[in-house]
Amino acid sequence: MERLHKQIELLMELDKLKTVLRRTRVKSAEGRLENTAEHSWHVALMALLLEEHANEPVDITKVVKMLLLHDVVEIDAGDTFVYDTAASQVQADNELKAAKRLFGMLPQEQGDAFMAIWQEFEAAQTAEAKFAKSLDRLIPMLLNYYNNGQSWMEHGVTKTQALTVNARIEYGSAALWDKAQQMVADAVNNGWLKDQ
Repeated sequence: MERLHKQIELLMELDKLKTVLRRTRVKSAEGRLENTAEHSWHVALMALLLEEHANEPVDITKVVKMLLLHDVVEIDAGDTFVYDTAASQVQADNELKAAKRLFGMLPQEQGDAFMAIWQEFEAAQTAEAKFAKSLDRLIPMLLNYYNNGQSWMEHGVTKTQALTVNARIEYGSAALWDKAQQMVADAVNNGWLKDQ
């Protein structure tokens, strides 16, 4: 019963992810910010749908686990806007502390397994982690693009920033990187990204 209690305690803690707001807005309810729980669900489904576009064969179950776990740290660390360079400098430390606390709530072997998956995603060295990272970068771009550049325009994002920050998409999927570059070019033409 103690094991089940620990698992339920973390499950209830994870409910807080529904309150962590991101900078992108959902397409289906224009004007409403996406929360991190929605993002994690959406990008996990994206992995199932787009697996064929990975640069290398991947264990899709592992990719989905990574994507469902990768942002639970935002319960403590909050969401870091990808174009905020100052916040990005302390992000890794804050997220590691959060991962230790959250996964430490579980029975040790389960917590250690989740921590290993989270760390593999963060390191972005395996085929699964590279593909997961590429999807995690692409989904906000898609939401921005299909919301007429909403977040890009609100924050004055430039073409160079968009290409630089999202270049890691190519490591997981050349096809998805081609799509991302096409969206950036269209966004510049539409005035959604500054041509700098």
